[in-house]
Amino acid sequence: MGSGVKVVFHLFGGLGIFFLGMQLMSDGLQKAAGARMRRILELFTSRPLTAVLTGAGVTAVLQSSSTVTVMIVGFVNSGLMNLRQALGTIMGANIGTTITAQIVSFDIYALAFPFAGVGAFLYFFSKRKLPRYVGKSVLGFGVLLLGLSTMSSAVNPLRSYQPFLDLLVLLGQKPLLGVLAGAVFTAIIQSSSATTGLVIALAWQGIVDLSAGLAIAVGANIGTCVTALLAGLTAGTAARRAAIGHLLFNVFGTVLFLIFRSPFTGLVQATGASVARQLANAHTLFNVGTTLIAFPFLSYFVKLVTSLVPGEDEVIEMKPQFLDERMVGTPGALLSAQQEVLRMAELAASMVDQAVSAFVQGDLSLLRQIEQREEVVNILEKAITGFLAKANQQSMDVQEARRVVNLMHVVNDVERIGDHAINISELAELRVSEHLELSEAAQRDLQQLYSEVMKMYRGVIEALSQDNAEQAQGIIGLDDVVDDLEKLYRANHIERINMGVCNPEIGVLFLDALSNLERVADHATNIAEAVADIAFAK
Repeated sequence: MGSGVKVVFHLFGGLGIFFLGMQLMSDGLQKAAGARMRRILELFTSRPLTAVLTGAGVTAVLQSSSTVTVMIVGFVNSGLMNLRQALGTIMGANIGTTITAQIVSFDIYALAFPFAGVGAFLYFFSKRKLPRYVGKSVLGFGVLLLGLSTMSSAVNPLRSYQPFLDLLVLLGQKPLLGVLAGAVFTAIIQSSSATTGLVIALAWQGIVDLSAGLAIAVGANIGTCVTALLAGLTAGTAARRAAIGHLLFNVFGTVLFLIFRSPFTGLVQATGASVARQLANAHTLFNVGTTLIAFPFLSYFVKLVTSLVPGEDEVIEMKPQFLDERMVGTPGALLSAQQEVLRMAELAASMVDQAVSAFVQGDLSLLRQIEQREEVVNILEKAITGFLAKANQQSMDVQEARRVVNLMHVVNDVERIGDHAINISELAELRVSEHLELSEAAQRDLQQLYSEVMKMYRGVIEALSQDNAEQAQGIIGLDDVVDDLEKLYRANHIERINMGVCNPEIGVLFLDALSNLERVADHATNIAEAVADIAFAK
């Protein structure tokens, strides 16, 4: 095997080990602190300055700017963050991600095996979750160092390979080419930390100089935007604005670098004795400096991004809109809880509508919206149940206590309806991926059953909003109609399969869809019974 092939194999092998280490470390840190970090992002990004600091801190802990940025895009899409908050947090995330480069720029590769050993011991032998997660992250850091060490050793022969050295000289002399190379490489591997780590590995071997390393590292900042851009493709307008804002911010920083490259390089040279340390410091100084320059103009930046990505966006508020802890113990507590239940029920209804549409029409673009609504429904279930439990601890008469119990039952049934909508959406995804077609007769039957089921469910939502016991009682009787239709359409479809009109494979999916719709009707009946009791108790 030629030396060139060995270099390539060892280099990509080291890169693979580095990725594995990053994944293990990031996964361990996210499981150990991810839920807390998500909560911190929600709570401490209301002001631009705190958003920057929070973004930097969370990214430094989670060791993945891509994870944080994708999280931010999701928050914007869900209404938990506005664009101003998101862009401030993204600025901070760019600073936080430089921690990895700072750590690996020190000659600590000899610690790879001790870290891996200690981490593996904690991960495999600890019975408690937190030590296991910490062990996984320590193991990941050891593997990461091993990957960098492997890459550093792999590129050692390149010190005498003149064409490669000439290429690096060219990238240093023409920084725009270096930026482009760093951006393309990072876009492909989707990790700016890996690109920076590789550049530092080259620096340790004396192969890359500061000029070329700077250009590649700055380009990595642009390449890392690909992850957020991909996340924004299937999201709403607000989320796309956040992704585009991330890209524009990093392009702005790159333009500043190209303009002030000479004085910036001189500043960086004074910060460390080795090129590896200088590159790590440059990475930090570049992101901190870009943030300091852009931060005072954040409002104008928001307007620019909004004008570049026009359009209205449907943002679903994930937080409860009607629940107020201060109302617990007051007569308005149950009314506000009922309003939140109605909102939750409407979200579940739209999930069923979209899931059936996706199954019948094969429109998978609806799946992202269904998943988003499911997340909101799950959040509301916990919030409403907790609110009602607190209200139930207050002094109540028998009728109010009865209403609390019935509302809790309604919340549970609404959440289950959302689950059945998810089931149908998964059937839709499977149908499209397997290229299975529904016959016209099957479509008619499914649409008819869906129409009857939603008549029940929409009716019970209306009955709940009006505390109409008579309407709720009438809906209870419709459950038998749905049961009979489900049996009829099931028999019809089996007959079509036997006659060769329908494919047996689509037959299984169709029958599952019928079953899920029938279960939606069952939960609607349960809600109707609870509504009738609520209205009676009132």
